[in-house]
Amino acid sequence: MSPRIAKADTVDLAGLLAFVRPRHRMVLTTFRADGSLQSSPVTGGVDEQGRLVIASYPRRAKAVNIRRSGRASVVVLSDDFDGPYVQIDGPAEVIDLPEAVEPLVDYFRAVAGEHPDWAEYREAMVRQGKSLIRVTPQTWGPVATGGFPPS
Repeated sequence: MSPRIAKADTVDLAGLLAFVRPRHRMVLTTFRADGSLQSSPVTGGVDEQGRLVIASYPRRAKAVNIRRSGRASVVVLSDDFDGPYVQIDGPAEVIDLPEAVEPLVDYFRAVAGEHPDWAEYREAMVRQGKSLIRVTPQTWGPVATGGFPPS
């Protein structure tokens, strides 16, 4: 069996979004008030404007940190742990209810497709007090795959 060689493919924004769209396992990193990092495993998607979207709650550390700093970093993982991944950094925002309802519909569509009852989904989002996090890709690393060094 040949050794697996590490790869790091530089992509433009269109290539980045094409890589991210089918992948929903992510690690969101935000910045605490003291500057230290706070990371959370999350489920996310890409909205029609090319922003990463993640559902949350207004008082979660990730939301509090984003409100304060206005930035975040997201590592997008493949379903296979040793599959390709990419880190994306950029400005971030938190949208709360009632403005979050329709963006949460877009989030669901990006992650899971169509819901059988959108009215029920909207009601559940309001009942649960959900918020939506959006991260706009500003900089990103190459789409990377681990392995042995290429040379």
